[in-house]
Amino acid sequence: MEIVQLLLFLILFPLIPAVFMLLVGKDTERNWIVKLSALGIGAVLVYLLVTGSNKGTLYYAIGSEPIGLVMFAIEMAIAVFILYMGLRYRNSLVVALIVLQTMIMIAFEAMYAGKVEVQYNLFIDQFSIIMALIIGIIGSLICVYALGYMKHFHEHHPSCLDRRNQFFCILFVFIAAMFGLVFSNNIVWVYFFWEITTLSSFLLIGYTKTDEAIANSFTALWMNLIGGVAFSVAILSLATLGGGMMGLDQLLASGKVIALIPAALIGFAGLTKAAQLPFSSWLVGAMVAPTPVSALLHSSTMVKAGVYIIVRLAPIFQGTFSGYALAFVGAITFLLASGIAISQTNAKRVLAYSTIANLGLVVACAGIGTYEAIWAAILLIIFHAISKSLLFMAVGTAEHHIFSRDIENMHGLINRMPRVAAMMVIGIAGMFLAPFGMLISKWVAIRAFIDAPLGFVFVIILAFGSAITVFFWAKWMGKIISVTPDSENIEGKVDRSEWMTLVSLAGLSIITTFIFPLISTFLVEPFLLRNYGATAQLGQYNIIIMIMMLILLVVLPLSVLLPHKKHKHVMPYMGGRQTTPDMRFSGSLGIRRQMELSNYYLENIFGEKKLKPLGTYLCAAIIVIMLAGAFATGAFL
Repeated sequence: MEIVQLLLFLILFPLIPAVFMLLVGKDTERNWIVKLSALGIGAVLVYLLVTGSNKGTLYYAIGSEPIGLVMFAIEMAIAVFILYMGLRYRNSLVVALIVLQTMIMIAFEAMYAGKVEVQYNLFIDQFSIIMALIIGIIGSLICVYALGYMKHFHEHHPSCLDRRNQFFCILFVFIAAMFGLVFSNNIVWVYFFWEITTLSSFLLIGYTKTDEAIANSFTALWMNLIGGVAFSVAILSLATLGGGMMGLDQLLASGKVIALIPAALIGFAGLTKAAQLPFSSWLVGAMVAPTPVSALLHSSTMVKAGVYIIVRLAPIFQGTFSGYALAFVGAITFLLASGIAISQTNAKRVLAYSTIANLGLVVACAGIGTYEAIWAAILLIIFHAISKSLLFMAVGTAEHHIFSRDIENMHGLINRMPRVAAMMVIGIAGMFLAPFGMLISKWVAIRAFIDAPLGFVFVIILAFGSAITVFFWAKWMGKIISVTPDSENIEGKVDRSEWMTLVSLAGLSIITTFIFPLISTFLVEPFLLRNYGATAQLGQYNIIIMIMMLILLVVLPLSVLLPHKKHKHVMPYMGGRQTTPDMRFSGSLGIRRQMELSNYYLENIFGEKKLKPLGTYLCAAIIVIMLAGAFATGAFL
């Protein structure tokens, strides 16, 4: 099978199970369709990796005229639907944005679409293969996990209408759109798939139809529509330059000065999609959705689309004022979102803010745009996707059985759900070791940042943000692995499909860490060599760091699972107070009290009310400066 056929299969095949999801009504049929579809996507991706990873960049000419008309018709249908939803729920901002965006695209279609010259509409290179593996493997595993999770979800939420058919349909449409986005060379095609991801996230976040879910889904919608407007303006600006820059390859080859305005606009759209400050609220609000939605948005679809397009355009940003401004938005987001994560007790909100922070680090690297920084950015994308999907689904499974997502209520989870706790430890270890460990080593990150203007500022932000990251991950891990007496093991109630996904992702975390040098050598470095003429070759210290991380990722979880013949439970020290085996002590006036252990959350220092307004205003100002700088540069043409 030719590679172009593989690309078309990955884009179109998920639509088949999406349609079947609307037709089947029984759990057995749904289970078979989802699992077979996941297996098929995974098999094709492995074949694509084996056959396409060593062939560099391949471009394919696909008939654009008939496909373009179909895409435009679907775009108009999406616009009509969003307009209807905006009017129905009286959201004037959504109505105004979708009308503006649609008018821009109608103007493009009427005046310029016929003049656009894109020889190759599809392409593939090592970076798109990496993204496809993330989308297909992790996205498919999330769909499998959702089989058991959504069944229990509706058992725990009987007031929520069971619309699992629509839910799984949208999941597969989401995956298809992401494949289309990373394989499209035609920027108009990228925009088309971009808009489908916006619609899919809106529908999934509002799945439960509660007032909170509807409000949060509209927040996600209008914030991403702002990015959509910027993207459509970028397309219109490219069209006015003659239509010969509408391919990503053409845009990257055109020169930084000419390409900077559309690249800055598309980069701004990427910031909204990646939930960078001041647009982080939509991703935090998305936590109201069922856990598979959160895992999908964070690991393999929505936010990854944002950082993908920014990294893809990084050669244009390299060495420019707009690129450094973009990098500062990412760096500030990394520092402040990490700080806000400290103050969160809700596990999903911790995961949300840590995602925003890690994506900020990716954006900072892409804004700097050097080959070393891009090496770090791509590896951050890979390992963040695996660890974060594992953590979200482990938290979702734990929540269904301990009836809470509060970190404080996960005390002693290693007793109650030992295997789930061990998998959470694997995910957490992979995350909090990332900034100064394998992904952003001193050799890569510090050198990449220090060579940039004001590089010492980036290094300081990296150091403080990394310290904060270690703090909030370590205290959560401590809660999970703390031993409590007389705790009942409740893992027997976990659904088989959930186990299958959790075990697969935990294994994938370990395997990917182990083969990290191979990923760098055969996928990342060839991409850097072709785009930058240099590679961030894997040094001896990076191999040592990889081995250390692998030991931590494997030994730590196993150490809490393996039985010990000799062990001794020691009562906690209570400052001289006598304690009992059931964790009680004598308080004032002889009253028996339950001993409680609690983390520090430092709300007065790191709370959302303290840090979020600062980040919102600061990053908004920098974004304005970034766009102004790009337009000022373009004015000299």
